[in-house]
Amino acid sequence: FKQKTAYEMGNVLDDLGFTPETALELKLKAQIHAGILKLIRKHKYTARVLENCLGIQQPRVSELMRGKLHTMGIKKLLEYADKLGAYAKVTLKEKSEAA
Repeated sequence: FKQKTAYEMGNVLDDLGFTPETALELKLKAQIHAGILKLIRKHKYTARVLENCLGIQQPRVSELMRGKLHTMGIKKLLEYADKLGAYAKVTLKEKSEAA
């Protein structure tokens, strides 16, 4: 019997004492960020290419690549995804199904 970690159960942010609203926002930002990183790796974009494509300077590219999401909102992350040729699809599930 292997006990699941908090990360595997998906409640790390809840356990850290964030309000439900903040935890939800952070989870959504993390999901969008993961998708952006997947695109970047798939296309093997360099930092220089990302600067030009996303219209941001190197320090912002570095923050994006390192997951420093506190400086970026959901809207900005979605804009980056769009500039990389992707779009977000939102799916709502009942909490009992999402667990």
